[in-house]
Amino acid sequence: MPLSFYKKPGLVVYVTCGDPDLATTRAVVLAAIEAGADVIELGVPFSDPVADGPVIQRASERALKHGTCLAQVLTLAAEVRQHAQSTGLIVFSYLNPILRMGMEKFCIVARHAGVDGVLVTDLPVEESDEYLRAMKANDLAPVFLAAPTSPDTRLKRIAEASRGFVYAVSRTGVTGARQQLASDAQKLVRRLRRVTKLPIAVGFGISNVGQFAEVGEFADAVVVGSAIVETIERNRGREAAAVGEFVGELTGRRP
Repeated sequence: MPLSFYKKPGLVVYVTCGDPDLATTRAVVLAAIEAGADVIELGVPFSDPVADGPVIQRASERALKHGTCLAQVLTLAAEVRQHAQSTGLIVFSYLNPILRMGMEKFCIVARHAGVDGVLVTDLPVEESDEYLRAMKANDLAPVFLAAPTSPDTRLKRIAEASRGFVYAVSRTGVTGARQQLASDAQKLVRRLRRVTKLPIAVGFGISNVGQFAEVGEFADAVVVGSAIVETIERNRGREAAAVGEFVGELTGRRP
């Protein structure tokens, strides 16, 4: 299954699809894979991204202005899969776009596109029965977010529902680069280790080589999102090259 991490720490790269346009997103994703990304999170732009900080909010606004939608993200996933057989592909979305497409249809199309898993940001595990049934029927891995504030009983339920890996949120609040990592992240990983043997990826706030290495000491993988999106925002005209360079710095695979 492509959601495996063959080296430690693995790298999960998030992009907001359609920012600045879908062709650029495709080039950025392929550059990140070439530079060593293990898993790509294809972010579906949404009008009210409550879990995201200002960088990803701006990216979603730009993508939505071009009419980027879930169906286009799935088409993009299929195009990426043609070029990258062993890279994990995750659709990262809020629930509303999936419900608009229809849960069953979404899962069927996603599987056909070569998607490996799905992370629905605002779907609580307690309300996910229908989603989990549709995911299982189409051999898709549900990935859930685990927060430092979650009690142990909830972490166990999240771990049991997840496939591929568990996404450990490094701190409370929204996404966005931070200068220092919260100590909550390491404590959360230790708690998750007690209830699951799945790999654990840590995300939210990781933005440089030092933080990547620091998290890699205690987690199986690192999720980098806002720093990637900000790199795209700051490098108009050379987005793919800039992301490839940044990812190469993280993985040690400099061009």
